[in-house]
Amino acid sequence: MNPQTIFLDISGILAVLDADADEFPAARETWTSWVLQATPFVTSNYVVVETLAVIQRRYGMTAVRALHDELLPLVYITWIDETLHEQAFQQFLVANRRQLSLVDCTSFTLMRALGLRSVFTFDPHFAEQGFTC
Repeated sequence: MNPQTIFLDISGILAVLDADADEFPAARETWTSWVLQATPFVTSNYVVVETLAVIQRRYGMTAVRALHDELLPLVYITWIDETLHEQAFQQFLVANRRQLSLVDCTSFTLMRALGLRSVFTFDPHFAEQGFTC
């Protein structure tokens, strides 16, 4: 995978879409810059499902359609297979932390498998894992 590829986490996606979020101005500026530079983006199907659920609950189906039609076409979506899921689940159990999600652990595992170092996120767990946020 291209070393300049940026992994998208739910918190980064939400920050770009929610004009009321504290992170919105910086997130939107960074996102726009990356899009203009044709920066490659990747995420997982787990992140997509989690993001869609949050957006549907907070903002409704119009926002879900906007995400699907406008943002997701710019992103390569990697599907989590059984092996990667199991590796991430083991990491999740070993971490034994209430605030760390299985989706985060699948993201860490996938990023390592793809050789990615950079992630668009406001979640401190990624920095704890050694990724560049």
